[in-house]
Amino acid sequence: MKTTPPFGGTELKPVRPAPRRPPVRAAWLVRGVVVLSVALAIGIIWISNLWLTDRFTESTRTRGEIRLALYSNAITSELQRNRVVPLLLSRDPVMISALNSNDFSATSRRLISFSEEIGAVGLRLLDHGGVVVASSNRNELGAAFRNSPFFVDALRTNETVFNATQLESGAFKFTYARRIESEKQGLGVIVVDVDLRQFETRWRSPSEAVLIADSEGQIVIATDPRWRGSNISEALENRVPDSALNRAFEATGGLFDIAQPDVYFRGEAVMEMVGRIPFRGWRITSFSTYASVRERVNGVLAIEIMAFAILLALAFYVLSRRARSQAGFFRRESEELRALNLRLSREIAERQKVQKNLAVAEQSLAQSQKLAALGEMSAAVSHELNQPLAAMKTYLAGAKLLLQRRRPDEAQASFQRIDDLIDRMGAITKQLKSYARKGSDDLEPVDLRDAVRGSLSMMEPQLKRGDVRVISTLPDEPVMVLGDRVRLEQVIINLFRNALDATKGVAMPQVEILLNSGETAVLSVRDNGEGLESLNELFEPFYTTKQPGDGVGLGLAISSGIVTDLGGRLTARNGQAGGAVFEVQLPILGQEAIKTHPPTDLPKPKVKIEAAE
Repeated sequence: MKTTPPFGGTELKPVRPAPRRPPVRAAWLVRGVVVLSVALAIGIIWISNLWLTDRFTESTRTRGEIRLALYSNAITSELQRNRVVPLLLSRDPVMISALNSNDFSATSRRLISFSEEIGAVGLRLLDHGGVVVASSNRNELGAAFRNSPFFVDALRTNETVFNATQLESGAFKFTYARRIESEKQGLGVIVVDVDLRQFETRWRSPSEAVLIADSEGQIVIATDPRWRGSNISEALENRVPDSALNRAFEATGGLFDIAQPDVYFRGEAVMEMVGRIPFRGWRITSFSTYASVRERVNGVLAIEIMAFAILLALAFYVLSRRARSQAGFFRRESEELRALNLRLSREIAERQKVQKNLAVAEQSLAQSQKLAALGEMSAAVSHELNQPLAAMKTYLAGAKLLLQRRRPDEAQASFQRIDDLIDRMGAITKQLKSYARKGSDDLEPVDLRDAVRGSLSMMEPQLKRGDVRVISTLPDEPVMVLGDRVRLEQVIINLFRNALDATKGVAMPQVEILLNSGETAVLSVRDNGEGLESLNELFEPFYTTKQPGDGVGLGLAISSGIVTDLGGRLTARNGQAGGAVFEVQLPILGQEAIKTHPPTDLPKPKVKIEAAE
């Protein structure tokens, strides 16, 4: 801001006042707020430490219980899956036959295939003397297990027996065995090895130890191999955990105290969780360290301390820049409001101008649509009336020739056809009016065979002038559809005329009309011309590939509109052997409509038409 002195002279600039020091009382107030904030932050961190420790301990225990449930389900599933195998193999006729005949040449291969299919660790077949006669492991053939507990127990009962035998290495071997009998006499024993040691490898963790004890408290499965064969109390007192678990205990020692730990392992507090396995009274026990709890608590506390530090720094920064930011904000806001007001004024003026132009354009478009509809209607009338007029001219010339030859009866028939064509021209103009206003007249059941015959009769003059081979394939039964006889004949004539025009340059022109009936009525018109070039624009009004004067391109557009109004579809494609194929699909009527409106017999055209019934 600049000021000018009232009596001339140089401009004067406002002098910025020197900053004043804050009073001592305000400084102590700021210090008090800072100290109070630090004390509050320390209290929040201390309370968070206690609360998070309890909460994460409980969540760790919950996750441990869920893991125990999953471990228990895995053990139970593995035992149940292998328990069914001896029962199935004891009833296998191949095994029974081999024991009766002492022919075990193919038995081992069969056990190997079964072992691969069911995923069993090992399958063995023992004869009555306890000798392995077949096995999925061929190295065991000939081994004797006469005094083995699983063999003795299996021979004494008709049920599947389970055995857990501790080997010299300290590991336990788990088996299912069942007696194989024939005519109530024991022939041998089928034994299935159960691999439960796989879970020891899966369950190993640096912060968790897992063991499974039987009903007598003996440990049969443990993530520490040195625990097998002893009970839980001996394992906790005399056994040393693996190195990973030991390192986890040492890393967490002394960081915090547990008020009521579950058990102590080597002087350290450990979380103990016990679960039951629904199998012979087995129990699963896990011992977890508190390392994950302390890590999670320390992570949250570190985030809180960092957040408080950031908030304190932001508070000082915000207080120092608040006044200057507010002034700049208000200034920018006023400038933006002025710019927005100016832009809105311009947009309102432009919108009013566009609305005026739009109203003028709408009036011009309505007038153009009226003129386009009038032109399309005139061209359609001219296109559809050319065919009847040409036929009338031919019949009139024939009648004149017949009268000169004193054949009035035949001339009378030509005059009758001319009268029919006049009626047809009236019907065409009527339906073209309906087409122009997008309406439809009353429809009635029509036999498509009669429509085809009537169309061929209309095309009779043109067929006589050309050497075109016409093949007509019509069914014996009526093909009834709901439509307008004149409009259907108009569609067929347009398609037939296009086929004749397409075969003008062909040495042996041929047109085939095929009518089929099923769920829908399908009328196909095929020719052996050069085919279609553009299928996308084929049914557009005024699109034509003919020479000027031969057509205006309205036949297919009108035909497509007629078929669509009747609930059908007109399609076009190129045939595999060449030429074009047009298909008209219309909904077919039931038998009740056929009985109510029987088909009428029309005179067949006098040109040569090959019929393939």
